[in-house]
Amino acid sequence: MNFGRPFRLTSVEAMAATLSILGEEEQARTILAPFGWGLRFLEVNAEPLEDYAQAKDSAEVVAIQALYM
Repeated sequence: MNFGRPFRLTSVEAMAATLSILGEEEQARTILAPFGWGLRFLEVNAEPLEDYAQAKDSAEVVAIQALYM
């Protein structure tokens, strides 16, 4: 896990984040479940993932990213 390292995710974290942003929360949980820290990833990142899910275009994604950097 790359806790606290912006722009650095493991492959499973990246996949889970994508699934979460696309509204596939259950699938995100399923792929993270085998990892001891897996579900914590979704808890720690719940707010930014929800914000990204609400973005309407890439400009909004960049603006959201700036809020968390």
